[in-house]
Amino acid sequence: MTPELTALALAGLLHIVGFSAYSVMANVDVGTGYTTSPRDRAPSRELRQVTARLGRAYDNSAAMIGLFAGGCLLVVVAGADNLFTAIFAYLYVALRALYIFAYARGWRPWRSFIWLGALTCCALLYLTALIFGMAA
Repeated sequence: MTPELTALALAGLLHIVGFSAYSVMANVDVGTGYTTSPRDRAPSRELRQVTARLGRAYDNSAAMIGLFAGGCLLVVVAGADNLFTAIFAYLYVALRALYIFAYARGWRPWRSFIWLGALTCCALLYLTALIFGMAA
């Protein structure tokens, strides 16, 4: 398996861990009676601030993982994978892990810079696939 695909697998696991952390904390905050219901009504208790932040971090992760997966798959299929794409892929995973922590802790504006770094890694994967994939 290429480093990019390994990083994609790690990103998927990180996505699952982020969702699990949010789910466990939401169960504690609003109770399993609500979380196992069809949720036809608003919860009787509010989520704690950190739980709500983890939920938003997960939502952001859900939006980003498709971009990352596309970039990883594209460089591998195009035969454009190299040391730089491996670095971009692993850096993306590290930044996304840091992003979850930064969001939970309320780091501003640093959380946004971390997000931008991860997005830049995705863009660099696509650009590398375009540049080196055309040359192949």
